[in-house]
Amino acid sequence: MRNLFYLLAMFVLFGCNVGNNSEGGINPLPNFDAMWDYQHPDSTEIVFNEILKGLRDTSESSYDAEYHAELLTQIARTQGLQGKFTQAKAILDSVKNILTDDMKTANIRYLLERGRIFNSAGEWEISKPFFLKAYNFGIENNLDIYTIDAAHMMGIVEPPEKQLEWSLKALKITEETSDTNCKGWLGPLYNNIGWTYFDNKDYTKALSFFQKGLDWRTETSDKKGARIAKWTVGRSLRSLDKFDQALKLQNEILTEIKENDLPEDGYVYEELGELYLIKGNIELAKKNFKLAYLELSKDNWLVNNDKARLNRLKEFGN
Repeated sequence: MRNLFYLLAMFVLFGCNVGNNSEGGINPLPNFDAMWDYQHPDSTEIVFNEILKGLRDTSESSYDAEYHAELLTQIARTQGLQGKFTQAKAILDSVKNILTDDMKTANIRYLLERGRIFNSAGEWEISKPFFLKAYNFGIENNLDIYTIDAAHMMGIVEPPEKQLEWSLKALKITEETSDTNCKGWLGPLYNNIGWTYFDNKDYTKALSFFQKGLDWRTETSDKKGARIAKWTVGRSLRSLDKFDQALKLQNEILTEIKENDLPEDGYVYEELGELYLIKGNIELAKKNFKLAYLELSKDNWLVNNDKARLNRLKEFGN
């Protein structure tokens, strides 16, 4: 479950603007960071390559080498998310040839994306030095938003006993920085820290961070993120044997989904099934487990990585 919510955190994270990479003037360079669609890296790659083509048509006097380098790091990122690791590494090799010491932002973005490519390819140990170097570089150069990103990635690639330390470092910077662009990290960090405590069976602390995440999502009017955060609150309440409270929250999510004609959510049905089973309502438990299986059996990640979970849903739903 934790891997799933790290992935969800990535998708809901980038309401956080990492900066404005456009120049002022009559023909400003496009702010490609604002064009990212993390759920569709293939279409994002196309958009970024169109910007790259435009750069090749600019005059030598208006050429911005750092902008070019930053754009290439993000094209590599789109490719990494698609599993096109050889292409991504080749692009980052070309970035390395462009970089100079005064390109602070481009340098840290290069390190982050080099690390992310290795991480996405399952080479976690190789990725760690890049993230660590990015973190230290960000601290030295007051690049808070990228420093947070680096600490967040260290919290993912380190072993469980070190993950919390890095996530808390990222949270501290996020809460204390004066850079308002960084505040978009709060929700994902509350989520990730909550799951770390949850995995360690410290459900009380997990609940406190999940609740912070829900409060933040609500305050920022992030309805989709708030539904996910409310689910995590309900899940931790179940682990704390607060079944009635958990059931209330999951039913609130279900009502919101139905009233707004949103896509079915198998995870909500799964939780409702577990809660009704605990409370002895076998009929409702069976109904929700069946609905959960119908939805979650479409999830390729679960099919490939958690067949036992799907088999349980199928068994209890029959």
